[in-house]
Amino acid sequence: MSETIRENKLGTMPLNRLLLTTSLPMMASMLVQALYNIVDSMFVARIAEDALTAVSLAFSLQNLMFSFAIGTGVGVNALLSKSLGEKNQEMADRTAGNYISLSLIIYVVLLILGRFIIAPFFRFQTADPVIIAYGEQYMNTIFICSFGMLFQICMERLLISTGQTFYSMITQITGAVINMIMDPILIFGLLGAPKLGVKGAAVATIFGQTVAGVLAFIFNQKKNPYITLRLKNLKLSGHIVARIYQVGLPSIIMASIGSFMVFFLNKILIAFSSTAVAVFGAYFKLQSFIFMPIFGLNNGMVPIVAYNYGARKRSRITGTVKLAAAYAVSIMALGTLLFELFPRTLLRIFNASPHMIDIGVPALRIIAIHFMVAGVCIILNSSFQALGKAFYSMIVSIMRQIVVLLPAAYLLSLTGNLNMVWFAFPIAEAMSLATCIFFFMKCRKLIDFPEEGEGDPAPAEAVG
Repeated sequence: MSETIRENKLGTMPLNRLLLTTSLPMMASMLVQALYNIVDSMFVARIAEDALTAVSLAFSLQNLMFSFAIGTGVGVNALLSKSLGEKNQEMADRTAGNYISLSLIIYVVLLILGRFIIAPFFRFQTADPVIIAYGEQYMNTIFICSFGMLFQICMERLLISTGQTFYSMITQITGAVINMIMDPILIFGLLGAPKLGVKGAAVATIFGQTVAGVLAFIFNQKKNPYITLRLKNLKLSGHIVARIYQVGLPSIIMASIGSFMVFFLNKILIAFSSTAVAVFGAYFKLQSFIFMPIFGLNNGMVPIVAYNYGARKRSRITGTVKLAAAYAVSIMALGTLLFELFPRTLLRIFNASPHMIDIGVPALRIIAIHFMVAGVCIILNSSFQALGKAFYSMIVSIMRQIVVLLPAAYLLSLTGNLNMVWFAFPIAEAMSLATCIFFFMKCRKLIDFPEEGEGDPAPAEAVG
C-alpha cells in the first residue's frame, strides 16, 4: 500500500448513515451472542443441574479471560482508528501486527495460569466434588484452547477499528450459530460424535470461535483495504504497546469489576433467599437484550470518534456523540417500558415460580428506572476511550459498581426489605451520570481545535 492512505468513510460519510452503517451489524451480532449464551446454558442444564452450576461458577473466571482480550482490543481500536485519521498508514499497520503478537502472548500466559488456578478456583467456591469435576473439565478445555477466542477477538477488532463492522457481524454470527449447532452434537454425542458432556460445551465454544477467527482473518486480507498484515509488523514496539494499554488497561480493569460486583451482590441477596439470587440472574439475562444494542452502538461509535479526533474534525466528533446518545436513550426507553409493563411475562421466560414472580416484579420495575440514564453513561464512557482518556471510564466504573452500588445495596439490605436493595442500581447510575458529565466537560478541551479539511455540516443531522 502506498505511503498515503485513502480517505476512510469514517471521515467522510454523513454521520447518521455512518453511525447506523457501523453500529447496526454490531448490534445484530451482539443480540445473537446474547441468544447463544441462553441456548448454551439450556443445553448444559440438560446434562445435570450440577453441570449448569459448574458452568455458572466458571463465569467470573471466563470473564477475566475476556477482559484481557477485549481490553487489549479496545486499546488497539482507539490507536488504530486514530492513526488512520492522521493518515499514518505505517502506525496503523504496525499496531495491527503488534496486536497479533500481544494475542499470542496472552494465550501463553493463560495456558500457564490455567494449570495452577482452575482447581483452587472451584474448590474455593464449593466443596461438592461433582460440581468441581464438571467445572475443571469445562475450564481446562477453555484455557487450553483459548487461542480460538483470542484469534477471533483479534481479527474482529481489526475489522471494527477500520469501520468494517458488516464483516465483523458475519464472523460473530457465524461463530455463534456454529456453537449452537455443535453444542447438542458434542454434549450428547449425536450424529456419531463422541458424547463429551460438559466438556462438549467448551469444545463447541472454541470450535465456533476458531472458525469465526479464520473467517475474520480472510476478511481482513481480502476485504479490508485500510490495513496490511505483514510479518515484519509482528515485532513488538514498546511505544505502541504502551499506547495500546494506556487505553486498554482501564478497559481490562472495568471489565473485571463486573465479576467482582456480581459476586458480592449475590452474597448480599442470598441473605434474603436463594430466590433473590435467581431473580438477579434472570434480570442479568433479560437486560442483556436491552443493553447489547447499546454496546453495539458503542462499538460502532468509538472508531468514528477516534478517527475524527485524529483528523481534527470537531463537528464530527460532537455530532457522533450526540447522535449516539439520542439513539441510546431511545432504545433504553423501550427497554424501560418492557420492564415496567410486562415484568411477569419476562420472568415467565425462566419458568418462574409464584414466589420468584412476587420478588421479581418489583425488582425489575425498580431497576429499570435507571435504564435511560445508563444509556447516556455508556455512550459518554465510550467517548472517553475514543479520545484516549480511558482512565476516566475506569474511574466512573469503579465508582459506580464498587464505591456506590455495593455499599448502597448493603446499607439498604439492613432495612430488612429486599425491595430496597434494588434501589442501589438507580442510585449508582445517578452518581455515574454526574461523574460522566464532569469528565466529558474536561474532554471537550481536547477537541477545542480549529478543524483541518472540510467540516461536516451535519451536527443538526446528528440530533435530528
